[in-house]
Amino acid sequence: MTDTPAASATANQMWGGRFAAGPDAIMEAINASIGFDKRMAAQDIAGSRAHAAMLGATGILEPSDVQAIREGLLTVLSEIEAGTFQFSTALEDIHMNVEARLKQIIGEPAGRLHTGRSRNDQVATDFKLWVRDQLDAAEQGLIALIGALLDQAEAGADWVMPGFTHLQTAQPVTWGHHMMAYVEMFGRDLCRVRDARARMNTSPLGAAALAGTSFPIDRHMTAEALGFDAPAANSLDAVSDRDFALEFLGAASICAMHLSRFAEELVIWSSAQFRFVSLSDRFSTGSSIMPQKKNPDAAELIRAKVGRIFGANTALMMVMKGLPLTYSKDMQEDKEQVFDAADNLMLALAVMTGMVGDMTANRESLAAAAGSGFSTATDLADWLVRVLGLPFRDAHHITGSIVALAESRGCDLPDLTLDDMTSVYEGITAEVFEVLGVENSVRSRTSYGGTAPEQVRAQIARWKELMA
Repeated sequence: MTDTPAASATANQMWGGRFAAGPDAIMEAINASIGFDKRMAAQDIAGSRAHAAMLGATGILEPSDVQAIREGLLTVLSEIEAGTFQFSTALEDIHMNVEARLKQIIGEPAGRLHTGRSRNDQVATDFKLWVRDQLDAAEQGLIALIGALLDQAEAGADWVMPGFTHLQTAQPVTWGHHMMAYVEMFGRDLCRVRDARARMNTSPLGAAALAGTSFPIDRHMTAEALGFDAPAANSLDAVSDRDFALEFLGAASICAMHLSRFAEELVIWSSAQFRFVSLSDRFSTGSSIMPQKKNPDAAELIRAKVGRIFGANTALMMVMKGLPLTYSKDMQEDKEQVFDAADNLMLALAVMTGMVGDMTANRESLAAAAGSGFSTATDLADWLVRVLGLPFRDAHHITGSIVALAESRGCDLPDLTLDDMTSVYEGITAEVFEVLGVENSVRSRTSYGGTAPEQVRAQIARWKELMA
C-alpha cells in the first residue's frame, strides 16, 4: 500500500526535490514519531517563537514576518491545547505538523521560520525543554514526599520499633529515625535532580544540522529566551547529545529504587503478621472473594514501577551506545521510554506521598516488636566493654551465651535474673538492667546520626531548615 497522492506530495515537499515518490506506508509507520512526540508541542512552539524573535532582532527576517509567525504559532498552540488540531503521520513529527499548520494559517512567512536551524537542533531543544520540565516536576514531587516523611518522623521521634538486618530483629530504633532514613534517601534524589538540571541547561538551538549556520544568528538571545544558561558550545555535540535524558533516567531509576524499597516495607508492615502500620482506604483495595482482605495495592504497584523505569534507562543506553557523531535516526527512539518513565515516576512519587501522609503507625505493635528477638544484645555487649572493661570479642562471646540461656528459658534478656547472668560471667552487676530495656537502648544511641530521640529531632530540624 502506498500513500495517497496528497500525502506523497506533502512528504515530497517536506523532504525536498531529492525524492521523486512518497514513502511506502510501512516506511511511514516506522519513520513517523508524531504519535508520541506531539507531547512536546508546547516546547516546540516555545522554541520556534524564540527562534523567530531572534531572526527578527538580527535582521534576518522582516518584522512583519516575525509578528505573523509568532502570532500564528500561538494559534497553533491554542488548537493543540483545545484538542482540535489534526495531527498527520505523513508529516512525521511534531515539528513538521506545526510548521505545516502554520503555513495554512499565515501563508508564505511560515516557510522562513526554519532559517538558520535544522530539525536536528530543533528536536534536541524541544526534548531538553521537556526533560527540564520533568526535572522540575520531580523536584516538587520529592519536596512534597520529604515533607510528608518529616511529619511522620516528628510525630514518632521517640516511638520505639525494631531495626532490622537480613529482615531479622537487630537493635531497637525509633520510628522517627526510620522515617528520617528515607528523608536522607529522597534528599539525595533531590540533589541528583537539581544537579542534572543545572548540567543540562545549555541550548542546542542554532547548532543547525551539525555544523552551525552561516546566518548571523544570536544563540545567546534564544538561549536566554528559553531559560537556558548559555548556548551549547559545540554544534556537533549539541545535536547528538542525549546525556540530559540519560541523567534524568538515571536519577529516576535510583529514586524509583528508593520508592520500591519503601513500598516493600509498607507491604510487610501493613500485613497481619506485623501490623506496624495501617494504610488508608484511599490507597488500599479489597478482595473479590475474601471479605477480610485489605490489600496494599498502591505500594505493590509502586514496587513494580521500578522495572519500567530501569528498562527505560537501559533501552536508551542501548540506543546511544554505538552511534557515531552526529545525528542518526536511531535517536528517534530516545523519547517514548523517557515519556513513560517520567509518567510513572511522577505517579509513584504522588502516590507514595499520599500513602505516607495518610498512614497510621501502630505504636503498641512497634514497641512490642522492638523488644523481641533479643534486640538489646548489643547493648549488653557494649555494657560489658564500657563498664567492665572487657575486650569486645570476649563481651560478644559472653553475650551470645546469655542470649542462648534466655532462648532456652523462653524469655527475653531483661527477663533473666542477675543470678542467671552471673552464672555466665560473674562480674555482671545489677546495673546491667539499666541498658537492657528498649527505651534505654534507643536513648543511649546519642552519636551523631544515631537513633536517640534527641538526635532524631536534631535531624528533623536540620532538614526543615534545608527545605525552607
